[in-house]
Formats: sequence, C-alpha cells, structure tokens
Amino acid sequence: MTGWLPQSEEDLYKVQDEKYLAGTAEVATMGLYQDEVIPKEELPKKILAFSPCFRREIGSHSKDVKGLIRVHEFFKFEQVILCEASHDESVKYHEELNRNTEEFIESLKIPYRTVINCGGDLGLGQVKKYDIELWVPLENTYREIGSASYFHDFQTRRLNIRYKDSEEKPKYAHSLNNTAIATPRILVSLVENFQQADGSIKIPEVLVPYMNGLSEIKK
Repeated sequence: MTGWLPQSEEDLYKVQDEKYLAGTAEVATMGLYQDEVIPKEELPKKILAFSPCFRREIGSHSKDVKGLIRVHEFFKFEQVILCEASHDESVKYHEELNRNTEEFIESLKIPYRTVINCGGDLGLGQVKKYDIELWVPLENTYREIGSASYFHDFQTRRLNIRYKDSEEKPKYAHSLNNTAIATPRILVSLVENFQQADGSIKIPEVLVPYMNGLSEIKK
C-alpha cells in the first residue's frame, strides 16, 4: 500500500503465509494510521522510527556490495510526515525532512552532496526525491546514505488515511518520508574521512560527549 510492493518485492525477504521481513520502517509507521481520520489540528504528524531492516540486495554484484556499503541487515532512523492535502505543504515539509539529514551530516563535518532524482529514478508513487550522498575518499566518489521523498496522496489513498478540512469534508492526507540516517553505511565515510596518517580515527567533535570523552580510536 505504500508502494514498496510489488516494485521492491524481489529485494525483500519473504517468509511463510505471505509475510515479509521489513525493508524499512516507513511501511509499519504508515500502517499505524490506516483507516484513521486525523483531526486537522493534529497535522502535520511527524514521526521518527528506529528499526532493523532486512534486504536481499538482488542484482547488486559490483564492488559496491563489499564491506559495509550493502548489507542484508541494518538499522536506520526513518522520518515520516502526514500533512494537509496541499502541494505547497508537501514541498515545505520535503525540504524540512531533507534539511534534517543535511544538518546531521554537517554536524559530523563529512563532505556530502544532495542530488535531485530524475523521473526515471523515482520509485512508485514518488513525486520528488532527494538523495544525500557522502564522500568516500578511497573510492573517490560519493555514496548514498539516504533519501527523502513525497508522494501527495498516493500512499494515503491506499491506506485510507484522511483528515477533515475546514468544511468538515474528509480529504486524503499527503505523506512524506526520509531516511534520517542508516547504519552501518555511515561508518564508511566516518572512518575514511577521519582516518589519520598513523591509522587512528579521529572522532568528530559532536560525538565526543557520547564516547566518554574519547577523541580518537587507535590500537
């Protein structure tokens, strides 16, 4: 109903009785509001989910799959927003979601770039999508860390997620989602951008308080 199936079915682990291991928290988070009529004054709904994710990565056979770039099980933070049925609202919150990730990356002082996806790279139901890519010095390239998308009412129509407008008429809400951060892929950029000549790894200043004051990792 969110657009993950059937497009991404081959990338998911399927178990018995038509059940799947979650590829993203977006699906379950959207499902929390299925068949609900949300009071307008409660919009926008902003949800942050943290969960394990499982993906088969079918069709990935290049050097990109080695190490921590592509793994079959990982954890990630997922942001979801439900807002009024307005294109302007969707655009506003899309920029906000993407900026959340950019600010996080900037706090780590990792070089990055934001890419606007062309139509051929959009997933099912996506109106617009940004990818944020981090610099990987060893490969002399950028690697995607996450993406932010908005769907208008593509997902909410299928999930029957509505709200009442100013005339008390039910309308389908608009939905957006964003990968706030995914592990362990971000470790690749952290290690490569902060490794020093002696092999030690300098810890970004913003993380030092969470490392019991440790400022570098070394043998």
